[in-house]
Amino acid sequence: MRKGFTLIETLVYVAILAIVISAVFSYFFWTVNSNIKTKAMRETLDNARRAMEIITHEIKESESIYIPTSVFGSHPGQISLETKKYLPEGEVITYIDFFLCEDKICFKKESQNAIALTSNRVKVSKLEFNQVATDLLYPSIQIELKVDYNTLADKPEYQASVELFSTASLRSF
Repeated sequence: MRKGFTLIETLVYVAILAIVISAVFSYFFWTVNSNIKTKAMRETLDNARRAMEIITHEIKESESIYIPTSVFGSHPGQISLETKKYLPEGEVITYIDFFLCEDKICFKKESQNAIALTSNRVKVSKLEFNQVATDLLYPSIQIELKVDYNTLADKPEYQASVELFSTASLRSF
């Protein structure tokens, strides 16, 4: 009686082992790619949502729209607002602006440096403001915002984009 494996048994074991290893590696790479895609999508959506919430909140809280420096109906848009928030000492009204600086949305208070609302990991490809209700008492502004994940890789797992629309009306206090 012979003890040991035949060549065919060894080849079958090697083939089964290769199939199991390739399945494990496939699952591992799928998990990594899925995680990368989820991270890109989450980063893009979080940045877009946060910027949109800040812009709409400031529009609702402002006194009026400062038309001379606002840019409506085109990309890149800009909105300038007159507000009683963030008042410099001795002032009764001040101005805040939302605009694109390079590929980020920036928020600027009068006489201060601009602050980026979006991170370096995303780029804003569209920022547009439109007046949808020109009622003198309660004007409304529609905001269109498109944010893309900022990557140089052409791989699909690194691609993410979100487009948000919102409308905000100025409130009278």
